[in-house]
Amino acid sequence: MHYLSAEGLTKSYGIVPLFKNISFHINEGDKIGLIARNGVGKSTLLKILAGKEPPDAGKLWIHKDVKVALFEQQPEFDENGSILDNVLHEAHPVIQAIRSYEAAVEAEDADQLARAFELMDEVGGWSFDAKVGQIFAKLNITQHHQKVSTLSGGQRKRVALARTLIDIGFEAGHTLLMMDEPTNHLDVEMIEWLEHYLNQEKVTLLLVTHDRYFLDSVCDEIWELDRSDMQVYRGDYQYYMEAKAARIESEQASIEKARNTYRKELEWMRKQPKARTTKSKSRQDNFYKVAEKASQKIEDTQMQLEAKMTRLGGKVVELKKVYKSYGDKKVIQGFDYTFTKGERIGIVGKNGAGKSTLLNIIQQIETADSGKINIGETVVFGNFSQQGLEIKENVRVIEYVKSIAESFPLAGGGALSAAQFLELFLFPGDKQYTFIESLSGGEKKRLQLLTILFRNPNFLILDEPTNDLDLPTLAVLENFLMDYQGCILIVSHDRYFMDRLVDHLFVFEGAGNIRDFPGNYSQYRIWQKQEETRLKQQGETKAVKKQPAENNAQPEQDMQGKKESVAKKVSYKEKREFDQLEAEIAELETEKAGLEEALGNANLAFEQLSVHSKRIAEIIALLEEKELRWLEISELME
Repeated sequence: MHYLSAEGLTKSYGIVPLFKNISFHINEGDKIGLIARNGVGKSTLLKILAGKEPPDAGKLWIHKDVKVALFEQQPEFDENGSILDNVLHEAHPVIQAIRSYEAAVEAEDADQLARAFELMDEVGGWSFDAKVGQIFAKLNITQHHQKVSTLSGGQRKRVALARTLIDIGFEAGHTLLMMDEPTNHLDVEMIEWLEHYLNQEKVTLLLVTHDRYFLDSVCDEIWELDRSDMQVYRGDYQYYMEAKAARIESEQASIEKARNTYRKELEWMRKQPKARTTKSKSRQDNFYKVAEKASQKIEDTQMQLEAKMTRLGGKVVELKKVYKSYGDKKVIQGFDYTFTKGERIGIVGKNGAGKSTLLNIIQQIETADSGKINIGETVVFGNFSQQGLEIKENVRVIEYVKSIAESFPLAGGGALSAAQFLELFLFPGDKQYTFIESLSGGEKKRLQLLTILFRNPNFLILDEPTNDLDLPTLAVLENFLMDYQGCILIVSHDRYFMDRLVDHLFVFEGAGNIRDFPGNYSQYRIWQKQEETRLKQQGETKAVKKQPAENNAQPEQDMQGKKESVAKKVSYKEKREFDQLEAEIAELETEKAGLEEALGNANLAFEQLSVHSKRIAEIIALLEEKELRWLEISELME
């Protein structure tokens, strides 16, 4: 089924067009990734397709049976309403069906009840509560009656995502889902779940994202807005990269050929007498076409920049027995680590686990409850935080950068001016004189990043640096960091970014435990899945060993030898703790299964749904803590 067609769409803000005369089609089942540099119109194009903004020119046709759903970067809510009020709004078709069913039951009208039953079947109303519960649990939305006005930016994004997924999940007709940066503010587990969800659902999708693994997993077609035009690549992200490289190479060859022709034609034009009127008109026209082609410039985001970094001494940063809690919540428990020059460490863990707290303690922005933090005298921190730029009004981009420094020193001698440095980070000359408040959200993030690098630190701390950055800027940043000689500490949910840059990970496992894992994120996930499999198999083995003695007879001396071996490694107290943990884990698993079954009950009240979802989240946290301790003791017993 043909969903949408656009012909000759044009949109400008000011003189320069965001895109000009672009045409495209979307058919049922398409899963398209839309990529471009920040500020060239990705979000604007989505709003035009959703009917929220008009184009300057062009035609847009949408099939009358297609509903367009838009997930925006800045979602709108009823600020005085609760999470449930905003997600389960009265206009939702299933809510209307449930209301009709309740009214029919109360009226005791057989015909009305039959129609209500039929409507509930049609919209999937019987499984509504279970599906809502699953989405809430996966996105860690627990305080269902909390007012939206009290939520943080990340919480608002997750609530908006839940609302969008619930809306499209129960649409009986055809829906075009458009999503603008849906992975921002989600932890890695949530992102992986969303990947799986979108791949399982029969959804037609137009997606804007900077997450390359997400893009590769979900989309099978890439659209790129480039130089006011749109390029279409029918394949995944890897195919797009290969095809784009080939296209750029071909264009560069074509431009070089045009430049050679231009030089010859220019010489011919200059030799013609001004008074002569018999000059070939067609050749003159062709000259101007060649001149236009020869003046084109293919922008390449590859950057090699060797900075003359402030010297980093032998002593960098030492953490000794660091503890930090917020009330009863332990975020760091006895953490020890000594940083060495040139380390590249990634930090992963669930939202709220304490990742940003560790970064603040290292920089002494926040104090630990106990422990020692020793900072080397030569350390110069560069801190990219999630707070964004702090600037005065009516400041131009170039003025802001020059207020930090006039130039950037290079390792081979010489320096880059502020304007040249801005060029490297994709701020061309005209953009450098733009007022900062006029920049897009992604452009402001890019400016924040380059001003931190422009200060030339030797210990970079990057807290979610990839949020709101476009793919060309990410390529520039990655190329810069690949050659960076100082220490790098990165908190990011961008798995591709982490895989490319880090050597090992600090994994926040909950209850203040931080694991130092020797590898990148993909290697960690492989190890984690292997551990889950091993623990499951180990649990099944232990269940078999608990069968009656006559079914598991072993030689007396083998049993005695095993007891003696365990006794040498494990104390009596640990053995009792181990037995108790097994019982507690079994009880929690049983309780969790019961709650999950209850969530599948179509008659469950929303209040109970809230209570059950919150308890499941608590049980998952408890299971992680207890299983980790069980594993520690079991390793001693092997």
